[in-house]
Amino acid sequence: MSEAVHLKSVIEIEIMREANRIVAETLAMLSARIEPGVSTAQLDEWAEEYVLARGGIPAFKGYRGFSGSLCASINEQVVHGIPSRRVLLRAGDIVGIDLGVKWRGYYGDAAITVPVGQVSLKAKELLRVTQESLRLAVAQARVGNRVNDISRAIQEHVEGRGFSVVRKFVGHGIGSQLHEPPEVPNYVRSSGSPRLLAGMVLAIEPMVNAGTAEVEVLRDGWTVVTKDGKHSAHFEHSVAVTEDGPLILSDFD
Repeated sequence: MSEAVHLKSVIEIEIMREANRIVAETLAMLSARIEPGVSTAQLDEWAEEYVLARGGIPAFKGYRGFSGSLCASINEQVVHGIPSRRVLLRAGDIVGIDLGVKWRGYYGDAAITVPVGQVSLKAKELLRVTQESLRLAVAQARVGNRVNDISRAIQEHVEGRGFSVVRKFVGHGIGSQLHEPPEVPNYVRSSGSPRLLAGMVLAIEPMVNAGTAEVEVLRDGWTVVTKDGKHSAHFEHSVAVTEDGPLILSDFD
């Protein structure tokens, strides 16, 4: 990517930590309310109310015409699911919730995938492996490493356990814009892997499929689904690269 990477100051990173605190608290609140019968529109309303009450701005609402304050993606939906009153959570589903918040001119972004009631052993394994891959990836967000070190940590962990990583959609830099350079793929690219520098802030977001890595976008122009109809999971943190190591700004563990 030819566009320059903006390195954040300590003050900018602290502002982004506050934006991400709102994100993390909102995701924790939503996770506690997820149960069969809840609509994805209800999740969206709860999220928007909470973010606004904390003084934040829902970053996704209106972004390139997106109608919701969050993305809610169920089962075979990978990312960018549009909240709807017609879509009700059912026992056995898994639902990915992706939320962005703007606060004092800077963005926070994180995602979790949550089981609805009791889910299958395969679904539990998918969630566990995806979350583990995020943890391993974050550990590589160190000064002197390259983006490919992050990507490799995800790809090797995921594929080594029989799952696949989505290649069509990737993580990204984040700051005063929701999406900034560099791109952060969940697989190793053969070229164009930037060196990590102190002050970079990255949205690292493994998207992991139970079957094929192939995906497609539905006719609504947003919702991404697996081509084989198998489940997908998505976890994301906003992470600052510092001289003291990775700093997770959206820590919700």
